[in-house]
Amino acid sequence: MKRPTSIALATLAALSTTLPACAPTSPGSGGPTDPRVDAIFADLRGDRPGAAVGVLFEGEIVHRAGYGLANLDHAVPLTPATVFDIASISKQFGAMAALLLEAEGALDLDADVREYVPELPDFGAVITPRHLIHHTSGIRDWPHTMALGGIEFTDVISFEKILRMLHNQQAINFPPGSEYAYSNTGYNLLARVIEVQSGMSFREYTHSRTFEPLGMSRTHFSDDYAEVVPGRAESYAPAQQAGAAPTFRRQPDQLTALASSSLHTTIDDFILWMRNYETAQVGGDALVDTMLRRGTLTGGDTIGYAHGLSVGEYRGLPTFGHGGSWVGFRTNFTRYPEQDLSIAVFCNVSDCDPAGRARRVAEVYLGELMEPLPEPDEAGEQRPAAEPGGPESRPERPSLTAAQLREFTGAYRSPELDSSYEIEVDAEGRLLATHWRNAPTVLSPTGPDTFSGNQWFFPRVRFVRDAAGRITAFTVTGGRVRDLIFERLP
Repeated sequence: MKRPTSIALATLAALSTTLPACAPTSPGSGGPTDPRVDAIFADLRGDRPGAAVGVLFEGEIVHRAGYGLANLDHAVPLTPATVFDIASISKQFGAMAALLLEAEGALDLDADVREYVPELPDFGAVITPRHLIHHTSGIRDWPHTMALGGIEFTDVISFEKILRMLHNQQAINFPPGSEYAYSNTGYNLLARVIEVQSGMSFREYTHSRTFEPLGMSRTHFSDDYAEVVPGRAESYAPAQQAGAAPTFRRQPDQLTALASSSLHTTIDDFILWMRNYETAQVGGDALVDTMLRRGTLTGGDTIGYAHGLSVGEYRGLPTFGHGGSWVGFRTNFTRYPEQDLSIAVFCNVSDCDPAGRARRVAEVYLGELMEPLPEPDEAGEQRPAAEPGGPESRPERPSLTAAQLREFTGAYRSPELDSSYEIEVDAEGRLLATHWRNAPTVLSPTGPDTFSGNQWFFPRVRFVRDAAGRITAFTVTGGRVRDLIFERLP
């Protein structure tokens, strides 16, 4: 890995600590800026939420700018010094913390995690910290389980609440190491392991081992959603008003999900972190190289996920990085290691598409080295690499009468979530799953005893029968949660 040293590191650290939290700026204030990159974010200028952007190329900052507003109520501009919740980009810092603790001799990544956190349920199989890092633990993902339990993303969701949910679980998705399934919960458990083994809070450990040595003075893992953070951006989503000027609604951020998310940082600070992939100032060359080592399944297959980083390519050039999404925040970090190009895009509005914009930024600097884009189809859209079955391949859905649907009605409860649903048939003859907090979910039949829901947290539902054919339960299955059972009450 190319890791040029640069005297600009100390200069940038000083810049990060001396810039005011909310200094008014136009794109590129403090510079430098590239007008070709400015053009990619031109639609985010003005009295609206937007983005902050940082680009490192061949060891130099070539673009550093803010677009739009950090706070619409008070018309506070977004700048490279604005604090964002960067969501799942945070995971690489959780993985780095685990590797640093391993290097200190205080953590065995291949030990049974219950040696460190004995209150974790015994799922009948050994889960290791390495499984947590690579999303191969089988532990269910809390955004799905909590949504099923009636928790909205704008509710207060604390680190301790996530762990309490985990400790109530009775099963996992698959034998650890056998498959990959993204799990935020796994990274939250990793944070608890690090706390136990370091004797420090996760926030303290990451500050002392990573952020302080790099001069990232405006960066911290949030462990208190009500904490005052100077210069922090609010997050927004577009309001649905057809034909009118764009308007936005605030999306409250009350999450403290350590290691998986909830890292609050600025573009100026994150540039220091991106540079660490060049210099290995924190961790050293061997550890930083380990960060890019992808996970391996028990069957021998190598997955695309490394240590809080997805390793892949774009238009023929190797890449690594991560995206993030929480309430109205959308973020992306991508590095092209062979060309020494790093890009960070932090948005505070949900329709920003930071990954797409980051790719366009990369094309500004590396377009001549990239393979051609796929040819557009007749509609002018890029053809996907593969077309998984079109409409003609979809099986015909069964049609059930209201009388047939009533067999499924009743009260069902999940002991793992301490949450209940009423399954009922409405006046229109539809099967509904109702919960006192969630909006009703329409369940449409897809096969014998199977249904799909019109809410994202009810993707696939299967009703379970006993030997006599009586319905005793239903299970919910999705990409990150499998066979979560709701038992039928008498």
